[in-house]
Amino acid sequence: MIENNRFYVNSLEKIVFIGFSEVYEKLIQINASLNLATEIISSSDQSKGIHTKHVIFDKVDEKFYLYIQDTCNIEKTLFVSLGSRLIFRKKTIEFLRGNLINFHGTRLPLDAGGGLVTWKIMRQDRIDNQLVHLIDEGIDTGPIIHNSVSLFPKECSIPIDFESYRLNKFLDFYNSFIVEVLRGQYFNLKYQLDYLGRYNTRLSTMKHGYIDWSLESYQLYNFINAFDDPYPGSITFLNSGNHGPVHLKSVHLHGGDSMGHPFMAGLVSRHDKHWLIVNTNGRYSLIVEKVLNSSHQNIINFIKPGDRFFTPYTFLESSHSYKAIYSSKGEEEN
Repeated sequence: MIENNRFYVNSLEKIVFIGFSEVYEKLIQINASLNLATEIISSSDQSKGIHTKHVIFDKVDEKFYLYIQDTCNIEKTLFVSLGSRLIFRKKTIEFLRGNLINFHGTRLPLDAGGGLVTWKIMRQDRIDNQLVHLIDEGIDTGPIIHNSVSLFPKECSIPIDFESYRLNKFLDFYNSFIVEVLRGQYFNLKYQLDYLGRYNTRLSTMKHGYIDWSLESYQLYNFINAFDDPYPGSITFLNSGNHGPVHLKSVHLHGGDSMGHPFMAGLVSRHDKHWLIVNTNGRYSLIVEKVLNSSHQNIINFIKPGDRFFTPYTFLESSHSYKAIYSSKGEEEN
């Protein structure tokens, strides 16, 4: 609830998670250790990855309201959005008595939207920010309740590294926040500046992951890393494209070979048994350890010096023009 520009929940009894999280089981354990009941509401698409008890709603309608009324004491319940696909209008926010919050893994208002880890890697953003804010009718624009900042360890380089660190920090942050709520803590609301911010569009690896070999070497390295595990990997083609689209993973920035010419970008200059040296449009080369075909097989042994990676312009143009939209039923074509 909100009173005198402060957020609090009196006599918290229950947490209702709305959306999806990879760590639902651990969140439930935290709630149980604090004598809090837990419920999960998800959408049709997001529910596919949930292995604990949950209910499905693909929109906020009268059935949703009736369900909440039948299962919750709203004033003693905290409704927690975790990447929810449901759209919360003013009516819903008021219905939930202002006890509707969202956990967001970046600094707001700088990084509203989605694709957060991938965008962080592309920009070399090394700051993790665990943040919880009230939900309003905008996208990640509600007043900030509480946050905690730390630095990603230097060994974090691809999404799976960043996600592992972020999720551990999130669990700690969530636990400490809920403990404070149970203690009756009042949180002073910090309103976001409406003239400062950046919206990050959602990303789809299979639509946006095409490699532009004209990128400067450092930008190219960050781009390829940004779509590495757990994602399918950035996409390009080899020679005449007879292998079909291939995915690059496990790349390193390499300064040990002589600088080439921009026309050499994508050319394989050397094959060292377990990796390739690939030229870029810059002062560095790339060491590439994995080139995966559509069957997820590493075809690096079929590649020879003088072969070239390339991406036809039509794929790059399509990548730039595609807007990823995810509804409660999954990714929509546009």
